[in-house]
Amino acid sequence: MTVDVQELPCREGHIGVLTLNSPKTLNALSEDMVRQIQEALDSWADDERICLVVLQGSGERAFCAGGNIRALYDGMTGEGDTDAPGRFFTHEYRLDYTLHRFPKPVVALAHGVIMGGGMGLLAACRYRLVTPDVTLAMPEITIGLFPDAGSSWFLNRLPGRLGLFMGLTGARLNVSDAMRVGFADLIIEHQQREGILPLLQEQSWSGEPVHDDIQLFRLLSEQEAVDYRSLPEGHLEQHEQTIAKLATGSDLPAIVDRLLAHKSDDAWWQTCIENLANGCPVTPWLVWHQLGKGQQMSLKDMFRMELAIAMECTRRPDLAEGIRALLVDKDKNPHWSYPSVADVPQEVIEQHFQPVWDDSNDPMGLS
Repeated sequence: MTVDVQELPCREGHIGVLTLNSPKTLNALSEDMVRQIQEALDSWADDERICLVVLQGSGERAFCAGGNIRALYDGMTGEGDTDAPGRFFTHEYRLDYTLHRFPKPVVALAHGVIMGGGMGLLAACRYRLVTPDVTLAMPEITIGLFPDAGSSWFLNRLPGRLGLFMGLTGARLNVSDAMRVGFADLIIEHQQREGILPLLQEQSWSGEPVHDDIQLFRLLSEQEAVDYRSLPEGHLEQHEQTIAKLATGSDLPAIVDRLLAHKSDDAWWQTCIENLANGCPVTPWLVWHQLGKGQQMSLKDMFRMELAIAMECTRRPDLAEGIRALLVDKDKNPHWSYPSVADVPQEVIEQHFQPVWDDSNDPMGLS
């Protein structure tokens, strides 16, 4: 099993535990993993025994590195199940929506690599506990996709243009960045992470979500956090004023040009700009429009929009080409459909935002 599903007894009540168990792939989500988690959550939502849920990743390296995109490559190139990519994104976004709306408290115990779909899982949880070694990113520009799994919601909640910058550059955030922008609620040491489940089992849970939520909040608030003085300096703190200056305005190609032209000796910044310079030119437009449209959307409609974008990405050549260059041939030399952001036709961008599903025709079955 690639997801371990447990129901652990407490002094009173039970907790449901979901452990992503594919450490060799950094717990990257497969279609089967998504289905297993969804089935468990659907069962626990109405199970009076289950009072709260914990989501974690196995191994030492990652909570979740995103979706297992290598598994989608054959379907997009016609060498495997051609319906697999669409099924995966449909089930993944439904899972993210389920977590956002889950009627009982959900706690994420996150460590190591948290990227792409892993960010989607983390952002959807009520309580987000992270270890000092976390690295968070939405690096989809490097493979010709777009920041998905709910990014239209959580990137829009970052101050200024930081969400846009993350989507354009695949910027990797450290633990200080995560706390600064609200991606995490509490930093715990690795040994504390291992003790959270026993601590929860020592408690009496009533099965009343509001009561249990208050009790859980108090319990987690009492945990001794790390010495914040020992944490690395945040990257965003050093560059957020520069980002705000360069990313202002309503002309996306001009914003991209300003970012590419800005010189810095900082290695973190240089990596961000290299990702933008070498990334898929279609992706910045998708980021630009999804963030703009997402500001006016309900959570349900936002996930429907992201599914429309993802489905079009699976039909166009850039995503398959990005996966080929990164994970199949590993030459890291993708040949994108267009040479620059300014060269992408408007009709290509617009095609990603159709169809617009509604309650009478919703492939995810969101309620």
